[in-house]
Order: sequence, then structure tokens, then C-alpha cells
Amino acid sequence: MKTHEVVIIGAGPAGLSAAAELKRLGHRDIVIIDREAQGGGIPRHCGHSGYGLLQYGRLMSGPDFAKNLVDDVADLDLRLGHTVLKLEPNGRVQVTGPNGPVNFQAQKVLLAMGARETPRSARLVSGTRPWGVMNTGALQQFAYLYNKAPFQNPVVIGTELVAFSTLLTLGHVGVKVAAMLEERDRITAWRPGDWIARIGFGVPVITGCADLAIIGQDRVEGISFKRGEKERTLSCDGIIFTGRFRPETALLTQSHLEIDPGTRGPIIDQHYRCSDPVYFAAGNLLRGIETAGQCFREGRSVARIIHRALTGHLPQPLVPIRLEAAGNLSYVYPQRLTGRGPYDPLLFKARARVATKGRLRVLADGREIWSRPINVLPERRIAWRVPAIDLTGIHQLTIDLSPHD
Repeated sequence: MKTHEVVIIGAGPAGLSAAAELKRLGHRDIVIIDREAQGGGIPRHCGHSGYGLLQYGRLMSGPDFAKNLVDDVADLDLRLGHTVLKLEPNGRVQVTGPNGPVNFQAQKVLLAMGARETPRSARLVSGTRPWGVMNTGALQQFAYLYNKAPFQNPVVIGTELVAFSTLLTLGHVGVKVAAMLEERDRITAWRPGDWIARIGFGVPVITGCADLAIIGQDRVEGISFKRGEKERTLSCDGIIFTGRFRPETALLTQSHLEIDPGTRGPIIDQHYRCSDPVYFAAGNLLRGIETAGQCFREGRSVARIIHRALTGHLPQPLVPIRLEAAGNLSYVYPQRLTGRGPYDPLLFKARARVATKGRLRVLADGREIWSRPINVLPERRIAWRVPAIDLTGIHQLTIDLSPHD
């Protein structure tokens, strides 16, 4: 069996930008595998504008952005309609495609499978199960692939950025949204989002909603919820569940690779390297959803690191220093630091579980080595760099987010 330089699993912004960057760095023996019939990932279903300005120097729609990504790797081995069955140690990947099973062996494997939205079944929403309940992925296929409106007066559940882009998707097929509902006391996306929804689209945004229940038998007829002590009912003919993205880890759970319970994605070190050092990971597989632009940048970054690994310039992983999220943090990554140090300024990313005004601290075996004041909302990316430090002899770093007393 031939050993390829790199096998990339996932043909979305992270996987395709990594492939293009590896090609630019002189690597041609790259296989890109994706189960979909078209490359480009989620953006190919997003017909609205807002893509490509930083990557290609002009604003474009999601499908145009996806096409550019695919065009960048047109001369590489892109295997669409192929499903990865198993990840094995040392870079062996089992795949099935239109012509049956095929195995690949790689010096390095990049995992870029992306994320998926949490379905209704995992949200514990009560009520009946009529037709007209879907997530944004299904809605985008109706709107942009078939130019059809599955309903005329739906309710959108959630207020992440994707929920507000759903208003654009529904506007594309002439649908007026009845309301947006959010369980928290404020929207998850940045504050102007609810003003734009109300003023620009005429859609009320209702926060503090609890105990959602879907009404209807054959089709959706409404939704009930509590706001404070008061129970309310909204008439609608569709329900769109948005957000609550989680990494697409079906392959990982059956593999030898370690998974972080906080991110639900693979455990990585500061080089995007997984617990098996042949494997790397980037994009939304690392932590749920980020923008296509962020995934594009991560793809390019990990490509440069894989280039260093292929050319013998990446330090071998040694006994790792473990990282732990504490206090009000949901997670932090990377989850491991490998190498002897001293380390360059280290980039960490995290998210808070609840709104917190307090202090973000890094502790080495319990001793504070860095801190800063912070005021952060839940589900917002926190990113910071710790100055170059020598962690010789350190066994664990604790990243703590605690409110002021």
C-alpha cells in the first residue's frame, strides 16, 4: 500500500485551506476525503453574503466562497462521496466509496470533520412530533438547493450567530419569522443582533424562555413556553432549532484518539497534534462552531505545522503537561503542552459557562504565573497569549476563571 504524505478528512474551510497551504509549501501527495457529493462544507448552503473578504479580498456568498476553496485544490486528489469508517494507529484510515472499500496510509492525517447542530431529541423539548421541525442545515437545503419554503410563519429557537443568519435564509424564500426564542436572559450572539432582528426584520426576540413544548399533530401549529411565572403560546407552522454545535466526533469515539469532555473534540497539544502524533486536528472539530474565516485560518496554521513535521522540524512529543479548565470555564484548549520548553508565547482558547466578571488565571502546579481581569459572556471565544515561560518540572497547568468576591 502506498504511503501518502497527508490524508485530510473533511473538505470544509479548515480541510481545504490546509490542503491549499500544504500545496503552496511544496506538498503534492495529498488525499482529501469527504462524505458529501460537493466540497466546501457548510458555506455552500449559505446563500447570503459575508464570506471571503479576508481570504480572497472580496465579499462573496457562501457557495462562491466554497467554490473558491475547492478550486484552490483542483489539482489534488479530492475524494468526494467517500465515508471514513475507521481511524487506526500510525495513520491508517479505512474508507468506503462508490467503488467499495479502500484503505489509505499516511505519514500525517488531518482531522477536519467540522461540527453539527444539536437536534431536538438531545434538547429535551417536550410536546408532539409533527412535520415542520428542523435545524438550520435542513432549512438551508430547502432554501438554497431547492428554492422552496417549508413553512410560512416559523419560530426560530436559539440566538447564536447562525440563528440570525437563518433570518437571511428565510428571507431568501419569502418567509416571515414569528419570533426568536432564547432560554438565557440575553442573546448568545453579539448585542446588536437582537436590534437588527427587531428593527431590520420585524422579528421579536424573546429571552428567558423555559419549558418549551411543540404543539400540533400532523403539522406544527404552535409552541408553548414559560417566561418567568407566565406561560405563553405562539402560533406558528414550523420550528427551526439553531446552534448548540458540537464537534462531529462519531469517528473519534470509535478510535484510539483521546477526547476532551469539555470541548467534546480531540485532545490536542500546542501544535494541533492529537494523542497519536500522526494525527492533527483543526476547525470546528476542536470545539463546536466558529466562523468559516476562523476555520480557514486554523487550516492554514495547522498546514504549516504539518509541513514542519514532514520535514523533520517539529519537536517530538514528550511527556505532556496537562491543562485543566477550572472555575467558570467550560473548556480550554490546547489540553496538553508537549516538549521541554522554554515555550514561545502560548495561545490558549476557552469559553465561559456563565457570564463572569472576574479574573482569568494560569496556575502551574497551583502557583499563579499569569492573570488578567476579564468580563466575559457565555459561548464567546476567549483567546489570550501567555508570555514565553519555562515550564521545566511542571506537571499541570490550571486555567481558572473566577468571579470577583
